[in-house]
Amino acid sequence: MNPEEFTSKSADSGAPAATEAASAKTAAPTPETAPANGSAGSPAVTEARVRDELKNVVDPEIGIDMINLGLVYDVKVDDSTVQVIMTLTSPGCPVAGMFINAVHAAVMSIPGVSDCKVDLTFSPPWDPRTMASEEAKMMLGIYY
Repeated sequence: MNPEEFTSKSADSGAPAATEAASAKTAAPTPETAPANGSAGSPAVTEARVRDELKNVVDPEIGIDMINLGLVYDVKVDDSTVQVIMTLTSPGCPVAGMFINAVHAAVMSIPGVSDCKVDLTFSPPWDPRTMASEEAKMMLGIYY
């Protein structure tokens, strides 16, 4: 829940917003309140967890997830802050902004993540023959 929801609920119920917010935070940790170290029931943020979540981000033009395409070059986790270094299938990708926003949203949805930075690089250029998974190569018709 966001602070605006607390305010509107407390105005309806007459309860102080701080009391209602505190009880909501106690009941279920949110990404904003959950500790990054894995205590209090929230799993630690790991590179593997981030990569697993990024499998849900599908290239809208190709229809294959970005992990299997090999578009993620690196994932760095520092406590609750995540940095994703990625590329696109081409520098002129018409959906670049939407794709980067989808990566950011996917990472931020992970419990324990408080900040995410998505960096775009074209060095080295994406090459599906060497960067895509075997499954993605088959789907793309690359038989090496």
